[in-house]
Amino acid sequence: QLVESGGGSVQPGGSLRLSCVTSGFTLEYYDIGWFRQAPGKEREGVSCISGPGSTNYRDSVQGRFTISRDNAKKTIYLQMNNLKPEDTGVYYCAADFLPVCSRTNDPTKYEHWGQGTQVTVSS
Repeated sequence: QLVESGGGSVQPGGSLRLSCVTSGFTLEYYDIGWFRQAPGKEREGVSCISGPGSTNYRDSVQGRFTISRDNAKKTIYLQMNNLKPEDTGVYYCAADFLPVCSRTNDPTKYEHWGQGTQVTVSS
């Protein structure tokens, strides 16, 4: 099970930290991805972190977002700084036992999903 939290409404330039609390599996063996979906658009990969800890980011969030994991707390974080209106969407975390975290971060490769948390960036 994966449960996201930390979403909300912020002005452009603001920050949010999303959390994904996991249960039912050993987090350190899983790749975790963050995805988002804006209204009328396809779900897209934002960032991912492999079991050993390597990370990938989509170009548009590189330098603004940071993914991290705390295996002891069974939690994945996504720190989002300098948010822009185009970052608006429902953010989901997902997990898979296979090594699926890559630069393309394809959502179809992840098996387990959370319910999502809304992020709105607007002035």
